[in-house]
Amino acid sequence: MSLFKARDWWAAVLGEGEEFDQGCLCVGDVDNSGSGHDKIVVGSYMGMLRVFSPHPAKPGEPSPAHSQLLEVQLRDPVIQVEVGKFVSCSDLLHLAVLHPRKLSVYSVSGTAGNVEHGVQYQLKRVYEHNLQRTACNMTYGTFGGVTDHHSLCIQSMDGMLMFFEQESYSFGRFLPGFLLPGPLCYCSRTDTFLTVSSARQVESYKYETLAVATDAETRQDAEQHSKAAGKRLTADWTLVLGEQALDLSVPSFSPSSSSIFVCGERNLYCLKDNGHIRFMKKLEYNPSCFLPYSSVSEGTTNTLVGNHNNMLLVYQDVTLKWAAQLSCSPVAVRLANFPDLKGVVVTLSNEGHLQCSYMGTDPSFFSTPKVDAREQDYSQIDSEMKSLQRVIRQATRTQADILPVAETDEDLTVTATVSTNMDSTSQALIPDIDGLPVPSVTVKIKVKSRCALQGPKLTVCVQPPLAVTQDQLVLEPLGVGSTTVVAFSAFLNGQYPPADLTGDVAVSYSSPTELNPAGIPRVAQCKFSLPLRLVCCPSAPSKNAKYKITVDTNKPPVNLSEVFPDFLEKSEDKEGNALAFHFLSGPRVTVLASKTSQRYRIQSESFEDIWLVAKELVQRFDRHFAKQGVKDFRNSFAGPIPLAEYFETVDHHFELRVSAEKYQDLLSERAVQFRAIQRRLLTRFKDKTPAPLQNLDTLMEGTYRQVIALADAAEENRACLNQAFVSLRSATHLLILLVSLWQGLNTEQNAILEATLLPLLQDTPQLGWEESVDAAVSHLLRTCLSRSPKDQALSLSTSQLSMPKDTVRLKKHITLLCDRLGKGGRLSLASEANVPMPVMMPGGCEPIVEAVADLEEPPLQQESAAKFIKKKQPSKKVKTKTDKESKDKKGSSEGAVKETVEETAEEPVKEVKKEKKESSKEKKKESTKEPKDPGKESKKESSKESKEKKESSKESGKESNKESSKETSKESLKEPGKEKVSRKSSVKVKEKKKEPDAAAGEG
Repeated sequence: MSLFKARDWWAAVLGEGEEFDQGCLCVGDVDNSGSGHDKIVVGSYMGMLRVFSPHPAKPGEPSPAHSQLLEVQLRDPVIQVEVGKFVSCSDLLHLAVLHPRKLSVYSVSGTAGNVEHGVQYQLKRVYEHNLQRTACNMTYGTFGGVTDHHSLCIQSMDGMLMFFEQESYSFGRFLPGFLLPGPLCYCSRTDTFLTVSSARQVESYKYETLAVATDAETRQDAEQHSKAAGKRLTADWTLVLGEQALDLSVPSFSPSSSSIFVCGERNLYCLKDNGHIRFMKKLEYNPSCFLPYSSVSEGTTNTLVGNHNNMLLVYQDVTLKWAAQLSCSPVAVRLANFPDLKGVVVTLSNEGHLQCSYMGTDPSFFSTPKVDAREQDYSQIDSEMKSLQRVIRQATRTQADILPVAETDEDLTVTATVSTNMDSTSQALIPDIDGLPVPSVTVKIKVKSRCALQGPKLTVCVQPPLAVTQDQLVLEPLGVGSTTVVAFSAFLNGQYPPADLTGDVAVSYSSPTELNPAGIPRVAQCKFSLPLRLVCCPSAPSKNAKYKITVDTNKPPVNLSEVFPDFLEKSEDKEGNALAFHFLSGPRVTVLASKTSQRYRIQSESFEDIWLVAKELVQRFDRHFAKQGVKDFRNSFAGPIPLAEYFETVDHHFELRVSAEKYQDLLSERAVQFRAIQRRLLTRFKDKTPAPLQNLDTLMEGTYRQVIALADAAEENRACLNQAFVSLRSATHLLILLVSLWQGLNTEQNAILEATLLPLLQDTPQLGWEESVDAAVSHLLRTCLSRSPKDQALSLSTSQLSMPKDTVRLKKHITLLCDRLGKGGRLSLASEANVPMPVMMPGGCEPIVEAVADLEEPPLQQESAAKFIKKKQPSKKVKTKTDKESKDKKGSSEGAVKETVEETAEEPVKEVKKEKKESSKEKKKESTKEPKDPGKESKKESSKESKEKKESSKESGKESNKESSKETSKESLKEPGKEKVSRKSSVKVKEKKKEPDAAAGEG
């Protein structure tokens, strides 16, 4: 049982179909037993009056019958019951029962029985008052300072307060400004009556003011008397609440405390006697009842608040001290003292659930028995330990038999099957594109249930511009072991190829349980891959193309007709060395196989369209060699990474995003202008005296045409942006594939790279691809791809993403990402794998040689770096610049050399010597092949490069002020302070090199 659940001490269910409210419950020693123990009095709207004296029952047994002292059926509904001294000639407690048109006062007495039936209780009516008006509620107290007996005040439905002094009627007064009755309460400290009017304000009326006010039989008489003569009834003070009050209470447990509690619909108020707010508590729920009671802390008051979530909360002033779960929502709450327990919480629900409970834990009467001190037998303990270890060893050997087998079968299994042939009759919405028929393929979804399931719904999702004939299906409820098969067709529904041919199927259903017959919502998913033939058809190969990519393998060349048997219709190459794919949207992709080497070239006039063919080629190669039993087959990519071609797609997508923002701004301006013209025209038309329009109608027509034209242009730009984003996704997928083949990334590293470069499935005006990728790549460069563990970022960047001004920073970060991966960086989310480590290059790739001793750089290093930054950079520049880099500090390659010097300062010196010797030999061999006058070419190219570096350093200085000192020194080498830093770092490297040389000489 939860600690925060009310402990049931006694409970009873009162009748069937009866209704109760907050005035139907009261506690007190109504039978005047003199023991000080309370009885519970409950009245219902059905006229039933019950009196209980609770006694705790044993667990699992119903409450004993003798707990109910009395049950009487009255003729009228019971609105409210109260216990007090309501008889003038007696000091005993009596029971006042309020009916809609009558007030009755009863005495409850018990007569001891002579047999085993026990005490017999009787209800005797002492007196009653017939009311002329329908009653709403009542309150009682020592009105006018009389301390011996209690008087009664009844509020009628039309706003009249009727006062009764025991058996006699005193007077009646109408409340001013009355509309609907509210809660009524009497404060004995100030001798005032408190109520909350329909104006949603607390009003206080003194008893003296009510007594001396003008008497009237009707409200009209009261209004006439107040206007003509007599004393007008006015409130002593008022306080605006702004909400309707649920109940009022004035605690009387301490004479010194002067607080008035008001429970509103959303707030709990504590007021002083003069109407000023002592404190206020905003409630996060709708209260159903409340009761202030005394607190153990001096100067504070505790309050019990019940709500409609079956919760009972305890507040000490404004602080929540405890919360307990009840079995039902209470409408009335009281505190009572019973023979076996004091301070019991008595709650009553509107359906008649009467519960006596307490909060906290059950008291523990267990005391730890004393242990006899005796000497330990260590030999017995040792033997027991050995026997236990033997049992443990046996259990671990047969653990599979002891542990319960987990259920691996799921409630619902979803499998997708794609047809191997295209549909005979195409279901595509577009019959043909540029003369080529658009095919469709059938996909069958098999749904098999293991148990009874309710409300299954199937949803199909494919990547645009692919579409299906029906993407949502409502299935019939599934029985035990039932199977349902659903078929639909997929086809191309656009003028451009998709970025992905995979689709997702999700089936949502409800699995009913014993505790939840309605069912627990669950989802089952599966994926399917559409054939490449759906978006392209075979065509004649082309020899030349703008974009080319070469994929290497470690096995002999394969006949392409064996790998692509479904694309041999129009192939003119009988040897299977060339194959062409004609996409329905227009572009052609050609695959050429080398006759001598193990290479395959994929070429096309569109860079992003290579992706689908390259992916299909790699997958089919893997399946082909797997069928032959080849286990060591591997695809690889020798480089360079085509970043320049990729950045063209990025720039095109970014330009369309900028255009979309411009169209949005222009549309906003024209819309504001259009509304302003409308307002002026409307003002002119409403004038009584006609005035000339001053060409406002012409201006309005022209503005309307501009708005329509801008809207059409914005829609066209949006369509182009969607197509550009699909092209960008295709190009990004191709880049990820090439990097994975180039560095031999595993599945986990490939998933990290894909999550970094493809964080979004679609572009939105609030969040675009460029800022998302820039943030993800920057995080990788600061963590797992940082230069050293010292440079790692300790916390994530929390800056808000916004659309950048251009793509220079993004392209620089992607280039740096490929550069770090090429130098041995590892993609990992683990903290221990954040240091770049050298890895083995795939076939066709040579390790990057980095100089340490001086600023001379081998040509292999410059060539590999140039592959990432500028693909068309000639190799002559590298060969001629190596002789002048130590003198000419304005060259662009000096920054790259310094970066490699700083990164490899801790490598072994012997390996550097060997690499230096090998590089010097290669330089000598290559120098013989250089032209006669390479100096002129190097001067021209170095001057051009220095100009480009100046412009790039200015742009990057404005945008990336938060870059690290190493990266900024790489871009702006002309500053004197940064030149000193680079010289010092090179001097330290030289000193580190000389120390091991000297040690080797001494040895």
